[in-house]
Amino acid sequence: MQVHLKKYTLPLKHTFSISRESHDFQDTMIASLSLNGKTGYGEATSNPYYKITTQSMMDEINAISSEIEAYEFTKPEIFHTFLVNKGLSNFAICALDLAAHDLYGKLLGKPLYEIWGTSIEKYPISNYTIGIAPIDVMLAKMQEMPWPIYKIKLGTSNDVAIVRELRKHTNAIFRIDANCAWTAEETIINAPLLKELGVQFLEQPLKADDWFGMEEVMHHSVLPVIADESCIVASDVEKCALHFSGVNIKLTKCGGLTPALRMIKKAKELGISVMVGCMTESTVGISAIAQLIPQLDYVDMDGALLLKSDIATGVHIEPDGKVIFPKLAGSGVQLLD
Repeated sequence: MQVHLKKYTLPLKHTFSISRESHDFQDTMIASLSLNGKTGYGEATSNPYYKITTQSMMDEINAISSEIEAYEFTKPEIFHTFLVNKGLSNFAICALDLAAHDLYGKLLGKPLYEIWGTSIEKYPISNYTIGIAPIDVMLAKMQEMPWPIYKIKLGTSNDVAIVRELRKHTNAIFRIDANCAWTAEETIINAPLLKELGVQFLEQPLKADDWFGMEEVMHHSVLPVIADESCIVASDVEKCALHFSGVNIKLTKCGGLTPALRMIKKAKELGISVMVGCMTESTVGISAIAQLIPQLDYVDMDGALLLKSDIATGVHIEPDGKVIFPKLAGSGVQLLD
């Protein structure tokens, strides 16, 4: 099995800001795995919060590239175990696991959702994310991209006022993501005000390890709260079920589709809602996420929509939220260069 890695710098349409950082570009790594004339593609983006760079991922993978090339590939799940045993970071594993799943589907001639026994006749609509900015800039972004559901990034000194102003200009569903910037008291106070403004749920309002605070929020918030930074790997799901209404699973954080499928199953067993989110990936990563949507309650897969230019073709999202799946098997991905 041949392995190939390439770094890209993805330009964003607009400066993207959350409570802890801002950026105009997103660095990403594409991993390709080739076997029997078929090539699968996977992706993992850099992330300063988790101290991951494209170079660090490439260094990890290059260190075992000869072992990967000698590996006798059968199923992605078995390959995932091999990668875990090699001690790679979850981000590096994610890129390879996504490539392995895409390759597996292409070898079988079937899309992944079909291999998993799911149907794309019914699925949740992805939100479109509005990063923190002056209100007029946030409003302009909404008007540029009319959408049925917006995720609004908050973590400022006037969060409720921002939502109140944005609400004047759209009837779309709002989701709020504070990216760990609020306290439990702020969350409990803000929740009823935001509920009146048509907010569906809150995502990760408190710091990732503030379990005591989240217990207070769970007892007093009038809005559901979804875990993001508090839910990284499969073992986090059970703990999050005691402190959140649901979990937002990120493929890069957990290590790809293989653990994500386990996390989805566990969350459903525990009776909490399931969301999968993105990390501003290109169409490579987004197409992998899209294979999961029949199994989800919510999805945030707008990463490629936030880009000024893309590097691949694959799953496409229409302005009304409809997802167009390509005829190509696996994740349906092809690189443009």
